[in-house]
Amino acid sequence: MSTSVNILFVGDIVGKPGLDLTETLLRSYLEKYKVDVCIANGENLSDGKGILQEHAQRLFSLGVHVITGGNHTWDKWQTRKLLTKEKHILRPLNYPKENPGLGFTVIELEGIPKVGVLNIQGRTFMQTIDCPFKTAEWALGKLKEQTPVIVVDFHAEATAEKIAMAWYLDGKVSALIGTHTHTPTADGRIMPDGTAYITDVGMTGPYDSVIGLKKDIAIRRFIYQTPFKYEMASHDARFCGVFMRVDTQTGKALEFEQIIFPAFH
Repeated sequence: MSTSVNILFVGDIVGKPGLDLTETLLRSYLEKYKVDVCIANGENLSDGKGILQEHAQRLFSLGVHVITGGNHTWDKWQTRKLLTKEKHILRPLNYPKENPGLGFTVIELEGIPKVGVLNIQGRTFMQTIDCPFKTAEWALGKLKEQTPVIVVDFHAEATAEKIAMAWYLDGKVSALIGTHTHTPTADGRIMPDGTAYITDVGMTGPYDSVIGLKKDIAIRRFIYQTPFKYEMASHDARFCGVFMRVDTQTGKALEFEQIIFPAFH
């Protein structure tokens, strides 16, 4: 068995534009990086909010092994039923335990070392759910019984909270990937104790928008401070993700690379 594992994480896939682009590009990235395990955030997969089974199955058929979630996972009631039967579709672990679904899983593929995936959500400017720091510590105790290779999707609003979590988990996990803000940051790196980190991987979706929402609707929401119907944008779709190579014995990241296509100029 190999002494390292290649992992691709695809940033928040937003609606039809993001899913269509993923279908176009994903296989080429899987081949280019010789990817063993592919993870994608899909909380906005279906019309920009929530995950429906048909869209999840499209991702699985492309080679995605785990779909992570976030606060918008709950926006479609159908997603709740999906969470009860799909152990590789996650929701943030630190929501109340009475909610359906799992917050972490272990990917077991023939000939490939086990890879743990943990999904947690921040609290700053978001729902007042359980502490993500304590929740992560508890979950890592369970995951490390099976594998030292652990990727965390930290779905959070505040940059400071994400960075604090990165320092808290440095050396305890293989990678901490920030999601939720849909805007790729330029701070991707391997931290001193071996954890790959980026504050936000960015969205795979339409950038001629306000984080996926049609520009004119978003502007009206800000000006009038009243609700307007959510309508997805459709143009300037871009693929965002990160590639990492991880030592299977230590769980430390050996390589880390940000992907944005087409690149911004």
